[in-house]
Amino acid sequence: MRCGRLAAALGVGFALALALVSAAPARGQRARAPGETPIADVLQVIELDRELAAVDGLAGGEIRVALERGERVLWTEARGRVGLAVTDRRLLAVATRSGAWQSTRFRRGEAPPEGAFVGEQVAVVVTSKRALGFDGGSGNLVERSLGPREQVIAADASGAVGLVVTDRRALAVSPFAGGFFTTALRVGESIEAVAATGNVATVRTSRRLLTFQAAGGLWVEVDL
Repeated sequence: MRCGRLAAALGVGFALALALVSAAPARGQRARAPGETPIADVLQVIELDRELAAVDGLAGGEIRVALERGERVLWTEARGRVGLAVTDRRLLAVATRSGAWQSTRFRRGEAPPEGAFVGEQVAVVVTSKRALGFDGGSGNLVERSLGPREQVIAADASGAVGLVVTDRRALAVSPFAGGFFTTALRVGESIEAVAATGNVATVRTSRRLLTFQAAGGLWVEVDL
């Protein structure tokens, strides 16, 4: 009897050890950093008769939103864990595990955008009046109005970071910290290069290198 119990205990212990070894990263592998890509496409946006459906392959199920009478869908896009739709009246956005679609109406004189910059966990959209960002972590839309004669120079999105650069400031959005994070440009400072990759965005100017870290929601600057 004692030998049988010992064998059973050893069997349980071996199974537990095997499970722990299997769960641990293999030698030479490292833990994935927040926002590191690639992330599989686990969301689909489908236009139905009078509604939009986001098929959530991560959590399962569908997230639907009704279209208004006479509202026309202009385009849809999905990548990673976020999805977008633009109609002739509003911008709609959704993320995996969201309870509902988020939307914002276009203002008077604000034309619907022809496209968006979509990363696996964020998206940015630029219109003639606003910079709009979608944070796939919280599932919220954020926006900043463009000032009089403020010109958008560049925009980009990749992985867990979205970026909009104007002739006055740089704005970044992250799925780990809500809202737009802004850093101002100096007088006479010109933009030379802009990039968004994984969880980092960089803006090289004639005077500085500006780096945004999505994990912490912080801008860091280095004089050149």
